Amino acid sequence: MKRKLALIMATVCTLIVAGCGNGGGNNAGNGGAATNAPKETAAAEATAAPAKDVTIKMFQFKVEIAEQLNALAEEYEKETGVKVEVETHGGGEDYGALLKAEIASGSEPEIFNNGGYTALVPYMDRATDLSDQPWAANLIPTAKTPATVDGKLYGMPMNVEGYGLIYNKDLFEQAGITEEPKTLTQLKDAAAKLKAAGITPFEATNEWWSMGIHLVNVGLAHQPDPKQFIEDVKAGTQTIKGNAVFEQWLDLVDVIFDNAQDNKMTTDYATQVAEFASGKAAMMLQGNWTQGDIDKIDPALSLGLLPLPINDEEGTILVGVPNNYIVNSKSAHPEEAKAFLNWLVTSETGQKYLTKEFKFIPAETNITADAADIGQVAVAVQEKSATALGWNWDMFPDGVTQGFGAAMQEYLGGQIDRGQLLEKLDKAVQDIVKQ
Repeated sequence: MKRKLALIMATVCTLIVAGCGNGGGNNAGNGGAATNAPKETAAAEATAAPAKDVTIKMFQFKVEIAEQLNALAEEYEKETGVKVEVETHGGGEDYGALLKAEIASGSEPEIFNNGGYTALVPYMDRATDLSDQPWAANLIPTAKTPATVDGKLYGMPMNVEGYGLIYNKDLFEQAGITEEPKTLTQLKDAAAKLKAAGITPFEATNEWWSMGIHLVNVGLAHQPDPKQFIEDVKAGTQTIKGNAVFEQWLDLVDVIFDNAQDNKMTTDYATQVAEFASGKAAMMLQGNWTQGDIDKIDPALSLGLLPLPINDEEGTILVGVPNNYIVNSKSAHPEEAKAFLNWLVTSETGQKYLTKEFKFIPAETNITADAADIGQVAVAVQEKSATALGWNWDMFPDGVTQGFGAAMQEYLGGQIDRGQLLEKLDKAVQDIVKQ
């Protein structure tokens, strides 16, 4: 398992091309980042030692790395004298709403997270052009797409991530499941075998973002042209209700919800991961970002990643750039923020944290990592990259996915039926578009 990430970046490129080609197009422009600045000048400006006794604020959403990010900030302060104040909001919190409130209060964090595409539009008055940064030349080309507008790069891709059904190989073996289920019929059969063996098939969560973003995206990603479908739904010329793919998608949703633990309506994200890691269920819908939290409970678990199938076609995992670091031009110290981000991906310390501590699949081709560092789930993401589909939710206006999540919560709780769920997904789009 000592494969180096550098040797498989071609595969990672393939997975992102496959994903973006299936709807990951940029409605605000695409292509690589442009720069007319001489490389020597750009590098010198970006890597110049920042001033001492400066504090920059990082308003970030990734709860899985909160502890490690705080430790990284301490390392940076030791090396440079610049203090990085990390404030984390995620998991069950609405990061987007909290970021808006933070800015409305008069606070302007130097660095914040943004998914790109439509989500970037409200922040274009603050987003700094990072095209001339030395790390930009090392990015996987299509990783730039979500934060690229008119040929300029307005964010540093955080990493590459993939999700599907993480499964416990030992529990599958106990239930007599010898092959990974790839179709919906095979997934149903696996759930039945697990139940017969006294094993809970799925650990579900009530989190709006897990259902409203990741699960709904399966129906979006399987459209013949996801980007066009989303544009048509926003325009009101197509609907989710009556769409053949979404009608079949409901069958996948039912398999997960109907075979989940009894207390699924009260299970938050942290509990979902902890219960799965404790062996209380065989599968959960999540991605490689959970590896660190799983390892804290049982680092010896033998894990794999299953595709998310619709109908009886072989399913796929879903892969993309989860978020971007935006440098806020209206903050007090944007240049120090640039220097910190450059240090993060170029210094030995920063790269160690990205791979060994954060367990990220880096978006930069120059960063290598042992498979043992990034974890079993990340390795599985790489291995299943050739057929991966993309992430499409950030093509919707802000607020739509929250509406998706609310509708999914009602369906999880049995308050609405299948037809009403699809109607509410359509309504979630139109309620925001009409505003």
